[in-house]
Amino acid sequence: MVHIPGLTKIIAVLMTSLVLVSVSSISTAQENNQREERKTTKTPTMSEAVYKRLLEAQEIIEAQQYEQGLAILREMESMPKISSYGKSQVYNFMAYTYFTLEKYQDALRYYEKVLAEPDTTEGLILNTLYTVAQLYFVIENYPKAIETINKWFAAAPEPSLNAYMLLGQAYYQLENYRGALTPLIDAREMLATRNETPKEILLLLLQNIYLQLDDYPNMINILRELVVLFPKAEHWRSLSAAYSELEQYDKQMAILEMLYESGNLENGRSQMNLANLYLMHEAPHKAAVLIDKGMKDGKIEEEERNLQLLAQSWQQSQEMEESLVPLVKATKIAKDGNLHVRLAQSYINLDRYEDAAKILEEGLKKGGIDRMDQAYLMLGMAQFELLKFEAAKNAFANAGKDERSKKAADDWRKYVESEQSRKLQIENSFNARRG
Repeated sequence: MVHIPGLTKIIAVLMTSLVLVSVSSISTAQENNQREERKTTKTPTMSEAVYKRLLEAQEIIEAQQYEQGLAILREMESMPKISSYGKSQVYNFMAYTYFTLEKYQDALRYYEKVLAEPDTTEGLILNTLYTVAQLYFVIENYPKAIETINKWFAAAPEPSLNAYMLLGQAYYQLENYRGALTPLIDAREMLATRNETPKEILLLLLQNIYLQLDDYPNMINILRELVVLFPKAEHWRSLSAAYSELEQYDKQMAILEMLYESGNLENGRSQMNLANLYLMHEAPHKAAVLIDKGMKDGKIEEEERNLQLLAQSWQQSQEMEESLVPLVKATKIAKDGNLHVRLAQSYINLDRYEDAAKILEEGLKKGGIDRMDQAYLMLGMAQFELLKFEAAKNAFANAGKDERSKKAADDWRKYVESEQSRKLQIENSFNARRG
């Protein structure tokens, strides 16, 4: 089940409304009776004695003397002359009391008794159905919550926003996302007709449903509304991820850049994601600065892959000296010698042949190099520039063992031999003159 931010708030609201419905149903029993009397020809009645005992029980329960109050209500339940209407009120109050004690199964049992009484008023039936649906939701019996709230919809004179929300959330908890979508859309449309702003939790539920259904266009529409009405960093991050799914990387980068510049992109992985987007959009210097700062701040881990990306970013920015630092760090933690070859190439580009030869020898010793022939070719070039002709020829000989580099290695070896011979001739000629 996907976590929905704010779901605990929903349950808290449900619990509060549950208490309000129950107390209201009991404390205004006589008023309800009078209203029913005006509406129907058959008027449910409650004796004065029953009414007084109900008030007595209510006062005791409100004083948190629950067992004493329940004892009075149980006594009333078995009164010989209590009317069906009176019983419905007693059961309603008993259900409310059990709910207060968090004995939800007992509360449900008595609410069902309220519904079973033939003289239960229409208003109390509707209140009870709604309350029972909420209780089933609270105890996580979502199928019963759906069944009961649908009964309420069938009996209610007009639907309510909270009922749509309850039904949608119950379907959502069962991972029936298409079932959840219809009532939640109805709730949103109801708010639109009233020109009211939708609650954040409603938009979050719709966002998560569209995510589960892989409906990214509709998800983006909801997220756009979220960032306008509730401009939180988490909503912007979700919108950025949705743009990524649709391969709209320019929009994704714009959002991540905004979050980064406002100090709301603290996660190292998210910062690396932005760095990759910078590289994709040919902004390597921004990528390099971001990764470098992230590592110094301890947000981005100095692991091999990140160090390579930092070096690549500096290289693409033509900051060759800057690229050496992360590459050196990466070679120290690399499992094979491939990065050593890459670092050696950077040294050669900077005419640092001694450093190139040294790092290549370290890499060859470490092993695991994908193209040993190329590593030996580079080593031979470095040794040649250092005038270490024998070492250079040995390196080229090793490179020539691979058919892919045999010709290049042979050409280099011949060139080294000719330069070695020319140097020897020069030295001999110089020595002869001195002699």
